[in-house]
Amino acid sequence: MKHINVALFVPDEGCPHRCSFCNQKTISGKTRQLTVKDIEAAVETALASSDCGDGEIAFFGGSFTAIERNYMLSLLRKGKEYIDRGFFKGIRISTRPDCIDAEILTLLKAHGVTSVELGCQSMDDEVLAMNERGHTSSDVVRAAALIKQFGFEFGVQMMTGLYGDTAEKTFATAEKLISLRPDTARIYPTVVLENTRLAELYEKGEYTPQTTEEAAELCAELLLMFHGAGIRVIRLGLHSGGNVQEGYVAGAYHPAFREIAESRIYLRKIREELLKEGLSAGKAEITVGSPYISMASGQKRSNIKELSALGYTVKIIGNDEYKKYEVSVRLKE
Repeated sequence: MKHINVALFVPDEGCPHRCSFCNQKTISGKTRQLTVKDIEAAVETALASSDCGDGEIAFFGGSFTAIERNYMLSLLRKGKEYIDRGFFKGIRISTRPDCIDAEILTLLKAHGVTSVELGCQSMDDEVLAMNERGHTSSDVVRAAALIKQFGFEFGVQMMTGLYGDTAEKTFATAEKLISLRPDTARIYPTVVLENTRLAELYEKGEYTPQTTEEAAELCAELLLMFHGAGIRVIRLGLHSGGNVQEGYVAGAYHPAFREIAESRIYLRKIREELLKEGLSAGKAEITVGSPYISMASGQKRSNIKELSALGYTVKIIGNDEYKKYEVSVRLKE
């Protein structure tokens, strides 16, 4: 049976203020406070259809370690009941870098939390200030060291295309986050949502969001950076669902965004291998890892079509021994 996580949203809870891009209620589709009964209902539904033993109960949205302490503990205690019964391996939470200290980490450890993710967004202090984050890059470094010291699985979250951001600053952010040696990463291209400061800036012409195509090209590079460092990118792009479609104003949103970015990686690697073989046009057989044939072909066979427009006739086959993003080319008569 499939092992799954149970994702629970605590929208806006604990946030000291709203960041320029944030509308948690639109992202999550949740308009009321999460309750213990909500946890019970979500967990029981998951347990009825799946083996969750290797999964986690995950609290996302808001700033979990900054919410009212008794409320936070009530959520953790309910989650820990299922951990203690062996139904899940642990609890995952996300929070702000400036809401982490030794006291809160000790509390989390005692209540079944095994993974802590930091919403870093950028490691450029000017970008952080322009987007009203309320913390600095040094807060990220300090919090990361503490989380690792306490033995939690450590995750980072970053964004691309923020107000005041550039590709160069984004790559620098990725390099700095990689140097912290997280176990996982999430990458979110900025999406302009209604009722946000960013929407106001966009409507005034003071902010130009990335297009989906621009963000996909940038995120293809970021994926390779994290992959090369052995860090799992467990999310790329804002999830579909909630009220995102209804609240969307502009920016890089697509329900299959990761597929688009990863197909860009394969297209680039295929072209590199074709040129390395001295094949400017003609027929070729492309070998990739067996699970990645669709990814190499591109969404709706977009890579096949683009290669065809460049004069290549290619056949993509799978090999179980090939790793992700590994590509080889064999010329055909």
